[in-house]
Amino acid sequence: MFDGAAARRLDYPSMNERRHETWGLSPDDVALWHRHDYLADRLRIRKGNLLYGQGEVSPHFFLIVSGEVRVSCFEENGQEITIEVMGPNALCGDAPAFDGLPRFSTAVALRDSEVLRYDARRLRDAFATHPELALSLLRIVSIKQRVLAIRLEYAFSYPPEERIFHLLRRVAATFGTTTPEGREITVHLTHEQVGRMTGTSRVTVTRVINRLRRRAQLLVRDQRFVIPPDGSSASGAEAWPETRAEASNTR
Repeated sequence: MFDGAAARRLDYPSMNERRHETWGLSPDDVALWHRHDYLADRLRIRKGNLLYGQGEVSPHFFLIVSGEVRVSCFEENGQEITIEVMGPNALCGDAPAFDGLPRFSTAVALRDSEVLRYDARRLRDAFATHPELALSLLRIVSIKQRVLAIRLEYAFSYPPEERIFHLLRRVAATFGTTTPEGREITVHLTHEQVGRMTGTSRVTVTRVINRLRRRAQLLVRDQRFVIPPDGSSASGAEAWPETRAEASNTR
């Protein structure tokens, strides 16, 4: 089990630490699951090791305390498609832990990580006395489904430039800060990572980003992407989502 005081610390990375995550929980959901850390086991996962593998059947899901985890799926030809990169205070593997079916994705530690491992079988009893956990899980799963549905819409209906710009906007909504120049993405996205998440090559990502910069739709400041205001609001500044749920609906 986790040491209580250590487990309840919300380990958000500092602004100076290079981060790559593209999805995470709201602070309220993070605090809730940490309050019930007695239901979980504490594990340390070394870089390169799996939390779970595609095709496995398992009742476990994971709350990342520290480190970084890539969740991806593999096609029959071996091509890897990145679903998300999870950093501290993200939940992964939750839906397949309850449906009893083979997992459709693999989660691998991109750096040494510490996780809380929850067991769906144990939580069934906990839900009866702590229904707020069940409501939180329903909210988390629904947000993930919304994100995936929008990504599928863009994957099948939009050209690479729009898929790439949509990803940048979603990450800006989730992990961004508003500056005088626009919305600055506070995590580090490599061209390879963007390509894996949008079904495009690294070369295509580079070309698209260069086009967006020439059109002033994208800025780069201190190796971070900044999305300038689009001028659609009365104040000339874009209204960005205030919650993770709203960010999941970014288009």
